[in-house]
Amino acid sequence: MAGAASVLADDSLLSRADRALYRAERSLALLSGLAVFSLMVLAVVSVGGRNFFGQPLRGYVDWIEQVMPLIAFMGVAYAQRDGGHIRMDIVVGMLRGRVLWLVELLTTLAVLVLMLLMVWGSWAHFDRSFDWNAPLWSRDSSIDIGLPIWPAKLLAPVAFAVLSLRLALQVWGFGRALVTGAERPVAVPLVEDAATQAAREAAHVGAREQ
Repeated sequence: MAGAASVLADDSLLSRADRALYRAERSLALLSGLAVFSLMVLAVVSVGGRNFFGQPLRGYVDWIEQVMPLIAFMGVAYAQRDGGHIRMDIVVGMLRGRVLWLVELLTTLAVLVLMLLMVWGSWAHFDRSFDWNAPLWSRDSSIDIGLPIWPAKLLAPVAFAVLSLRLALQVWGFGRALVTGAERPVAVPLVEDAATQAAREAAHVGAREQ
């Protein structure tokens, strides 16, 4: 399962690249959160229109289809950077030193290969939908109100490309840790034990109360 993790930083090129990408990832995660809020607004408008005016929001399902990729994909790189995705921490937490970094490197590299394939496949899916010469540049559209579907299809390769960049940085970080034998490398999520998590949360709460 996923546990709390920390990401260290220094003045190295790897750490600077990590922080620069993290700013972009946070912006995409914020966009994903705004998409969730927009669905709440759409639901209120649709239900309110049905109850008070006898007319729900036209194309409600079509708009949900457009917004859903924002919710599903835009935050994946942000979660990967902070170690928020599901994984077997109970197993990884038993490893130490170069063995740990080797396991992390191999698993991260495997996911990177998978995500590069996903970028290629999802871009091909978008390309089949997009057409400069078609109305609204789209070969296909939603059923109810005819919204072009290519913007939603474009979000998948964009999000997967950002995730691939994040995974590439983590491969770099784990690979460097494997070579140097560093105990706490930068730019990679380091799993924290229960005591460290509790101490960090207590310090955070204490800082807010001051």
